[in-house]
Amino acid sequence: MEENPEILQLYELRYSDLILLSSNKLPPSPEEIRRLETVSEIVMQNLGPTGPGLLSIVGVPKASVLRKALLPLARKLSLLNNDDRKLILKEHNLGSDVALKDLDRIVSSFAMQMKYEQRTCDGVNNKKMEGEFEDEEFKNLGSVLKELGFCMMELGLRIARICDRVIGGHELEQSLLLSGTAKGRLIHYHSRIDNFVIKEAAKRKGRRISQVNLGNEVKVCDEKKLDLWQQWHYDYGIFTILTAPMFMLSNANFELECEYPTDHTYLQILDPEKNRALMVKASMESFIVQVGESADVLSKGKLRAALHCVCRPKKTENLSRETFVVFLQPAWSKTFHLSDYPMERLTSSSQDSESYLEGTHGARKDSNGLTQKIHQSVPPLHSRLKDGMTFAEFSRETTKRYYGSSGLQPNR
Repeated sequence: MEENPEILQLYELRYSDLILLSSNKLPPSPEEIRRLETVSEIVMQNLGPTGPGLLSIVGVPKASVLRKALLPLARKLSLLNNDDRKLILKEHNLGSDVALKDLDRIVSSFAMQMKYEQRTCDGVNNKKMEGEFEDEEFKNLGSVLKELGFCMMELGLRIARICDRVIGGHELEQSLLLSGTAKGRLIHYHSRIDNFVIKEAAKRKGRRISQVNLGNEVKVCDEKKLDLWQQWHYDYGIFTILTAPMFMLSNANFELECEYPTDHTYLQILDPEKNRALMVKASMESFIVQVGESADVLSKGKLRAALHCVCRPKKTENLSRETFVVFLQPAWSKTFHLSDYPMERLTSSSQDSESYLEGTHGARKDSNGLTQKIHQSVPPLHSRLKDGMTFAEFSRETTKRYYGSSGLQPNR
């Protein structure tokens, strides 16, 4: 990570404007019509081919309460012993797609499938949970996660509707609804202290640390990768909706929420127009909307997928990062057709040559070679997506290219 990275302040779409833009009601006045048309244009500029591929939504009701109730649980779950954690995850219908027994992991993730037909914002269910292992800290884990997740799904549907109205048709919104489900993922990005705490706890239980490191899995503790919590990649769904992250300062005995350490989110994107890596800045109680590759293809290139990573501060031993993410994707059977997709976008997505760097309009010189290194590390779209592929096939090929045959996602 650069010492003084260039900052991208995300465009902030007000929730009230999101509701108006996605409504079927006509605005009350010509002035309001013109204002909303301008807002719609700005939305498309930010999500479109010349924009960064993401924006933020502010002013969402209950966002602050739900965020503060859910995000701190990510770290608490990550530091639990495996037996207690298994019981809690089972009780709240959560799973994981990372190897939670790996003591060297730098990311812990807890996932839930959520159905569109069940989405609601009726409030947190305070009914006491029953199970073998009970803890007051986790009694509302599932209900809070669902409430926040369903509201984030609704944000994504409304963004899809706005984009569809500009692009024409109903491709994006219908693709989301026909999928039936979305995946919510509560993520804890470990501090270095966290890994020390986990290993010390394992020692106290008498486990041999050398036996829990799984040799066949992708290791994420390579010295060259210590400045990234997540490696560079594209999301391959339609939209990814994220809470603004929460940062925690902690040790074995306490944890404390803190302001953004360097006034940004540590989410970094590659802006192809500027040929620069930009650090994303967003308000603490906002939601971030990020374009995925499926939206890029289904919109025939009118939206642009965001190439991104999550940086890890090198000099702060006790700083962790918490977030909740909802991945919105098409149905597994959705078929992609590339005949109307700009071929130069498909072929240039290889982005692994000097010719790409030289041909980027308005690009700055890649003085430190970072941009080229990023492109070389990301499997190009044309190597993962062929005309007539279903989303399931595209997903499998993408997962294989990024993570290998195991499909485990330790740091992406």
